[in-house]
Amino acid sequence: MTRQAFVVPGNAKPMGSFPHVRRAGDFLFVSGTSSRRPDNSFEGVHVGADGNRHRDIIAQTRAVIRNIEKILVSVGASLADVVEISTFLVNMDDFAKYNATYSEFLGPEGPARTTVAVAQLPHPDLLIEIKAVAYSPLKPHDRSEA
Repeated sequence: MTRQAFVVPGNAKPMGSFPHVRRAGDFLFVSGTSSRRPDNSFEGVHVGADGNRHRDIIAQTRAVIRNIEKILVSVGASLADVVEISTFLVNMDDFAKYNATYSEFLGPEGPARTTVAVAQLPHPDLLIEIKAVAYSPLKPHDRSEA
């Protein structure tokens, strides 16, 4: 079975010791992905005139899904290949906005999905993290034994 791990050039580097995506045969496993940009800032976060940080679940959800899409495209796949999504929300009160935004990209015929609330994510500006599994069969000439 072909096994490969990829850190995608031009994307924010993982905050830990893991790849953006790992291929295991015909499956792609996308690591937990956030709205972090390559410069380590976060989409959907701004500091208001009052000095307080404001976080936007809609902007973060869009950015996370677009980041996952970039990761998949880098290995020859797309969002259409995603078969399972696991979403981690810091606040389940954000579910309705997250769900509506998610539906802009992946509708009811899309992947199986689980959404859970978590106490926190790796950075205090993060409201959401998503991991994904995609089915993207290797072409015969790409198959090799690991």
